[in-house]
Amino acid sequence: MPQIAQILETYVSQFFWLLLVFAFLYFVIGRGMVTKIDANVDARGRKIADDLAAAERARAEADSFVSGGSDALNTARGEAQAKAAAAKAKGAKDAEARLAKADAEISAKLASAETDLAKARAKAMDGIEKVTAEAAADIVAKVSGAKVSAAQAASAAKAALSNV
Repeated sequence: MPQIAQILETYVSQFFWLLLVFAFLYFVIGRGMVTKIDANVDARGRKIADDLAAAERARAEADSFVSGGSDALNTARGEAQAKAAAAKAKGAKDAEARLAKADAEISAKLASAETDLAKARAKAMDGIEKVTAEAAADIVAKVSGAKVSAAQAASAAKAALSNV
C-alpha cells in the first residue's frame, strides 16, 4: 500500500527534524542559558548571604556602641551627680557662713539695743523717781501740811519703786 509507505517516509523525516530541533534547543537552552541562569542564582545567593553577614556585623557593632555608650553615659551621670553634690555642699557651706555672719551681726545689734534699752530704762526710772518724789512731797504737804525734805521724798519714792 502506497499510503503506508508514504506515511513512513513522511513521519521518519518529521521525527528526524523533531529530534534535531529538540537537540538544538537542548544545547542552546540547556547548555547556554541554564548555566547563565545558575550563575545569576548563585551570585544572588552570595549577595544575599554577604548582605546578611554585613547586617549581622553592623548589629554587633551597634550593640557594642550601645554598651559603650551606656558605660559612658553611666560614667557621665556619676560625674554629674558628684559635681552636683559638691556644688550642693559648697552652697550649704556658703549659706552656713552667711547665716553665721548674719547671726553675729544680729547678736551685736541685739546687745547694742539691750544696752540702749537699759540706759533708757535707767533714765526713765530716774525721771519717774524724781517725779514721784516731787508728787509725794506735794501730796504730803497738802494732805498733812507737813514739810518733807527732797531727800526724804526721794528715798521714800526709791523704796516704793524698788518693789515694782
